[in-house]
Amino acid sequence: MNHSKKIYNWKFTKFLINKSFKFNRNNILSDIPSNMLRDAYKTISNWKNYNVTPLLKLDKLQKNLNLNNIFYKDESKRFHLKSFKALGGAYAVEKISKVKKNITISSATAGNHGRSVAWGAQRLKLRCKIFVSQFVSETRVSEIKKFGAEVIRVKGNYEDSLKECQRLSKKNNWQIIQDVSTKNYKYIPQLTMAGYSIMIKEIANQTNQYITHIFLQAGVGGLAAGMVAGVAKYFKRIPKIIVVEPDRADCVLQSIKVKKLKKIKIIKESLMGGMSCNEMSLVPWQVLKKSTNCCVSISDKNIAKTVAGLRDKKFSKTSIIGGECAAPGVIALIGICNNVKTKKFLNINKNSNILVIGCEGNADVKLYKQLLSKGRK
Repeated sequence: MNHSKKIYNWKFTKFLINKSFKFNRNNILSDIPSNMLRDAYKTISNWKNYNVTPLLKLDKLQKNLNLNNIFYKDESKRFHLKSFKALGGAYAVEKISKVKKNITISSATAGNHGRSVAWGAQRLKLRCKIFVSQFVSETRVSEIKKFGAEVIRVKGNYEDSLKECQRLSKKNNWQIIQDVSTKNYKYIPQLTMAGYSIMIKEIANQTNQYITHIFLQAGVGGLAAGMVAGVAKYFKRIPKIIVVEPDRADCVLQSIKVKKLKKIKIIKESLMGGMSCNEMSLVPWQVLKKSTNCCVSISDKNIAKTVAGLRDKKFSKTSIIGGECAAPGVIALIGICNNVKTKKFLNINKNSNILVIGCEGNADVKLYKQLLSKGRK
């Protein structure tokens, strides 16, 4: 009996094959330069309290789905910020501060990026202004304020907070540290993505197993692009790259479908707040448009069950603290394994070594407790 279907009868919403797929290491390491990745690792690995985050096995789930390995990169242990974002914003702040002195740092955020930027500014004793939308919880705002930043709340969604950040930063000559790139703003987002690539560098040293498939979360695409750059630099063999998004905000899927950047309309914000974005960032688009094998979108339906399942050892022998944005890779994998045609197309089988990214812990403590309670019912 296939217990995976009986216990986890989960489905994905959309699945798209990238007809333009062609993984090219040189092109990727031109969009996010190889020397940046090298410097990011050299710099961050020398920070106080730097530790390699755990690469766990979801051993119960891999047995259930009849897979060789499911590796889970646990970013809940990343410094004291409980998120992979600690690797990006803080690194960019440090690099920029070496060129520009006595600056005021600014950024727009859905939560975790802002914490990283605020922490980076605090480390270097710089003033910091963080812009958040009306949808960002007070819990996340409090976490940002702990690092001494001034938080400015903006009516509307993330894009509205970014526009206000850009307007006031231009007016007051503040230095924007953003992970969203545009035609005239690439260098700093490249720095943040180079920081994210450290996860792949660590993984390459943590296992000698050939990773066959990687499930990567995407909002504007920074995490996914940074990880793909890491794959291009540090992995000898290239795995299949699967990008996972909320079905309410599938801007990567929609862009790859029409082979150009596409801005979508978000009718209702996803529970996966950090991934609820209506348009891809430019550099991630340049990286992902050909290096992504396929895109999959998921609903919010099984987020709480996954958060509780990770914590309550349903997926592994280890209790794992993973927030709402740590769940998508697990949900998408289960959905694909429940779809015979898609599973076969991706060649996911008993020999597969899957990597999912647990990109955050309980960064929003209040929301995490709510999800845990709901998922246990």
